[in-house]
Amino acid sequence: MSAAAVTDRGFSAPHATPPTPEVGKEHGGTKHIVQSLLVNLTIAGVKTLAAIFTKSGSMLAEALHSFSDCGNQVLLLVGVHQAKKPATATHPFGYGRAVYFWSFMVALMLFLGGGAFSIYEGVHKIRAPEPLERVWLGLLILLVSLGLEGAATFSNIKELNKRRGDKPFFQYLKDTTDSDLVVVFGENAAAVLGLGIAVVAIMLAWLTNDGRWDGVGSCIIGLVLVAVAVFLAVEVSSLLLGESAAPEITAAAREVAQRFPEIDRVLNVVTMQQGPGEVLLHVKVAFTPKLTIEDACRVINEFEGALRAQRSEVRWVFVEPDIPRPPSQVGGYGFGGAS
Repeated sequence: MSAAAVTDRGFSAPHATPPTPEVGKEHGGTKHIVQSLLVNLTIAGVKTLAAIFTKSGSMLAEALHSFSDCGNQVLLLVGVHQAKKPATATHPFGYGRAVYFWSFMVALMLFLGGGAFSIYEGVHKIRAPEPLERVWLGLLILLVSLGLEGAATFSNIKELNKRRGDKPFFQYLKDTTDSDLVVVFGENAAAVLGLGIAVVAIMLAWLTNDGRWDGVGSCIIGLVLVAVAVFLAVEVSSLLLGESAAPEITAAAREVAQRFPEIDRVLNVVTMQQGPGEVLLHVKVAFTPKLTIEDACRVINEFEGALRAQRSEVRWVFVEPDIPRPPSQVGGYGFGGAS
């Protein structure tokens, strides 16, 4: 009798269709995205007017950066919305990875729409510098924008600190699966740094009466955006390609298995992050000798329930019974062999 025929809840099929993931609700909602979108819409409009009046390349680079951020945040909202869609026959594990896909697109947009164009504009200003006009207006707008962006970034940092617990801040940025929050933080942090650079560049261009400093500022802003975009792309691509879940999930599966005397040992545990707060888990176990099929099914169901109760992010559980093999044969039977 095949494992699939024994039960539709344990050996080779998920326990049941998991509830539709409330991605936004469980992982801070879309408040941080909407907040950043409103701030950037306001700043982008004001920066554009300032760029027109001052003829500043750094200001134009900042305006383009803000408009790019607005588009990026719309894409993130699309991703969060798609991730909430229920599982279908064509997507049995749901649409949780939509958040990662759109986060990757945001990184690409930040690279091209913000970084590359800012560098191009900066090189143009260096080769053909123009005198700045109404410098006081540009500086005033930059300082106001710096305050708004700084407030949004501080809000992101508070949310990140709340979620990271005892983990170091930058390590959490690398490890977290909440790509939307990391992307928004990266954009806002880059905006704050870019605004500071723009202030310095415009002041240098004004004090020295040399417009090339404005072009240098635009180039540096572009390099900052490119660096942030590359970091985000690398981190998100790992999740998009199927990154394993946090080690704590594997540890929890082994710990829960120890509660059942019918489970002789855990042979292997494999996890995959399907989206923010959505984990797929495959565990291979060896049961005690002479355990009946009915008892094995009961233990599997109880194990799944206990694991989900302890780690709610585990939405799909596959339990596969097997017989421990001699060390010479380990490694050739599914998901990397026994541990």
